[in-house]
Amino acid sequence: MRIIFSGGGTGGHIYPSLALIREIKRQYPESEILYIGTTRGLESKIVPKAGIPFQAVDIQGLRRSLSLENFRTMWLFWTSIRRSRQIIRSFQPDVVIGTGGYVCAPVLYAAAKLGIPTIIHEQNSIAGLTNKFLARYVNKIAISFATVKKDFQKFTDKVVYTGNPRAQEVATIDQKADLEQYGLQNNQPTVLVFGGSRGAEKINQTIFSVREQLEQEDFQTLIVTGDIYYDEMTQAHPEIANYQRVKLTPYIDHMPEVLNAVSLVVSRSGATTLTELTALGKPSILIPSPNVTHNHQQFNAETLAHEDAAVMILERDLSPENLLQTLELLMQDAEQRQQMSKRAQKMGVPDAGDRMIQLIQSLVK
Repeated sequence: MRIIFSGGGTGGHIYPSLALIREIKRQYPESEILYIGTTRGLESKIVPKAGIPFQAVDIQGLRRSLSLENFRTMWLFWTSIRRSRQIIRSFQPDVVIGTGGYVCAPVLYAAAKLGIPTIIHEQNSIAGLTNKFLARYVNKIAISFATVKKDFQKFTDKVVYTGNPRAQEVATIDQKADLEQYGLQNNQPTVLVFGGSRGAEKINQTIFSVREQLEQEDFQTLIVTGDIYYDEMTQAHPEIANYQRVKLTPYIDHMPEVLNAVSLVVSRSGATTLTELTALGKPSILIPSPNVTHNHQQFNAETLAHEDAAVMILERDLSPENLLQTLELLMQDAEQRQQMSKRAQKMGVPDAGDRMIQLIQSLVK
């Protein structure tokens, strides 16, 4: 098979593609893959680093307020369609798959107009603007949350529930990280706190406010600050370097192994994070980011909270006191964490990669 992938801007749009690409290459080693993104997005660094051929189109997102910049956006959209057609005709794919982000719009639109089978994948519980636009043109719409089907009401015959391909990749990882590399002990009750790939200032501020109390707890805490906050936090709180039960790290590049080693997770509720939590069955305290399109992280978190698979604290309600109290209640109740774990794992889709491949095969003649 020859497949073009497109998706970008954030890791949540990129990592599902990479997971699916790895599964396709495992099952069909002869497959040829091309990734189309932008030079501005994370994909321009992550995708080539993964050894996947990469080409770029010049496109930017539409401003939601009245702006002259939107005229430039529309001009770039039409020029990027022409560029996408050139790339597609040269590569001659059997199918084109988009995983979100504005770069998908010209790529999937061009492919659809050329009569090439197309699939969009929606990771969140609220559909993104690009996927809503593309829904009328593509052949299939793969979804990760059943609730997002309502956003494609006019195209329900195209919708297929596959889950997120990242789930299948993560579910097969049984290795636990060595927590000693972070200065903690292995096989001890551990809380992992992180705010996504870039970190979250509000979560950092709140957890640092209770650092002294956490140092006195029966459990240990690993705080992932994010690269941009790490120096600021370590300089503002140098005493943490001497703590035994609270440790900091700027970034984790092997998150599934770390998740396997901890007892409870405090995090944002982006699509990739929730995919990993449900695939591994991890109890969590979810603090949705309020600074995302259509507040989709809150809807993501509510999906788990409604099933008692997670506890949700909205950022406007977040305080050092209620975060510490929630942490203590859950860490003192192993039975509740175990029940949350079972419910979370029940919501996962461990064969999501296979489902996506079956969907691809249904379109490829």
